Amino acid sequence: MKRRFFIFFLNITAFIIAGIILLLGGCTAPDHEGFAIYLTKGDIPPEKLSVLSHADIVAKPVIAMDDIVAYNAGTHEITLTASAFDRISSLEVPGQGKSFMVCVDKKLIYSGAFWTPVSSFSFDGVTIWKPLSSQDSRIIKLELGYPSPSFYAGEDPRSNAEVIKSLERAGKLSTVPSPTTLEKLPHSMKGYELYSWLEDGQWHFTLITGTNRTKTMEEIVSTTDNLSEDGWVSIHVVGADAIKTVLSRLPQGESIFWCDELHIGQTTGTNTDIQLPPEQITDAIKEHAERCGLDFAITVY
Repeated sequence: MKRRFFIFFLNITAFIIAGIILLLGGCTAPDHEGFAIYLTKGDIPPEKLSVLSHADIVAKPVIAMDDIVAYNAGTHEITLTASAFDRISSLEVPGQGKSFMVCVDKKLIYSGAFWTPVSSFSFDGVTIWKPLSSQDSRIIKLELGYPSPSFYAGEDPRSNAEVIKSLERAGKLSTVPSPTTLEKLPHSMKGYELYSWLEDGQWHFTLITGTNRTKTMEEIVSTTDNLSEDGWVSIHVVGADAIKTVLSRLPQGESIFWCDELHIGQTTGTNTDIQLPPEQITDAIKEHAERCGLDFAITVY
């Protein structure tokens, strides 16, 4: 009888010990996943995010750390792997956006929304524009507002210290120089487009990388300068002398197309009239470009 009790006691003790080991093992903290972007559970509409005290995330991130090739801390551009870029490109994004949450180790840092560049709705939060089918690079960008940064409200959360530290620790963080400080601008396979308009009595100019796709008016009149890792350039200046300085930084032989309304697409949110300056200003800029060795053409429609 004592022997049976002793064996029963040993079995119970072993069972308890095994349970404790399993319990402790189950409570062990998982590996830190670091920076990741999640969709919201239940697909919460972007306009409701600001009024909710809590929102759950889905089980797996739509962009995980392993999906990221590089994150540019200056421009907040994310270079993705081919499979991750295809995933984002095929994401179904309605006209009023699709909510996402930027997390570090599943802790919410800030929220935003995927947005389609053909949407007629504006948004005052952080956005990721769904890539266009004609896009050559595998880069997406965390933008402020839609259709332009002027629609954004609040402070910029993108340089959050936890986000930057997580990306740096994973070896994903990179930087590129600002287009305003770069001595020479990069060559563009499809040349550059130049746009001009009159605003408050001053002539404004935007030099932007040439593409086959149409530009939005908001993209043209944006005052945010940009130089991406894949060579995309957008520079806004005021005054003829300022645009001459920008043109001087282009490689010799570069093609420039000065457009009035060519390649202008969506015009929501602005009544800016893209046009050429008076002939005297136009000729002076053209002559300067030719002295710089640029292939300069003016297109008038």
